[in-house]
Amino acid sequence: MFDREGFIHFLIDNGVVGFFEKPVTLKSGRQSNWYVNWRTISNDAFMLDRLSDFLIEFASEIGLSPDAFYGVPEGATKLGIITTFKWAKGQAGFGPGSHRVPMGRGKPKEHGAAQDKFFVGEPRGSIVVVEDVTTTGWSLLASLDQLSQIDAKVVAAVGLTNRMEKRDDGMSVEEAVAQRGVPYYALSDATEFLPKAFSALKPGEPIGRAIEEEFERYGVRRFKLMT
Repeated sequence: MFDREGFIHFLIDNGVVGFFEKPVTLKSGRQSNWYVNWRTISNDAFMLDRLSDFLIEFASEIGLSPDAFYGVPEGATKLGIITTFKWAKGQAGFGPGSHRVPMGRGKPKEHGAAQDKFFVGEPRGSIVVVEDVTTTGWSLLASLDQLSQIDAKVVAAVGLTNRMEKRDDGMSVEEAVAQRGVPYYALSDATEFLPKAFSALKPGEPIGRAIEEEFERYGVRRFKLMT
């Protein structure tokens, strides 16, 4: 059973979420006074093992039963591989040829068939696409487009963290992914864990106000950090 509260504590206690006095530029190009970064977790074997357990528990709870987990390059590559390996070992019929371990290229090859251009090991069977953090969903959507070129059967897209921001076109990541015919889920969302992280880390009122202004501008919904 997926422990959502435990996952939020895992996120906060291990420095995945933090705050900046001066805003930084995110991969999406937007500026923000807070960040979510799963890199430290994915670089630690013990933590990555625990993170993959959370992902498997979440997938099972929402009724997903894929053949593999495909990590969006390069942020979730290792998580996808580890989770696929552990998931496959727990399935009936696990044996030679029963499960593939897919892996995408961070930089696609310039030439060749899509199977080789975008993938080191192409996905087969039903796939859950995994992303670490979704802001505008650009990397996730690019991966879905690449997978469509090999007619991969994507049953869901799952983010470890949804920053709960609207894209420049006004859509949420969930809505943009749904346009690809794929349901989107997240193990955590910003409006749920930010107040808890803010309370625990106490970055100060100016940062709290700045984050509230961010959500007024970009947020899927507004919320209050300061009372």
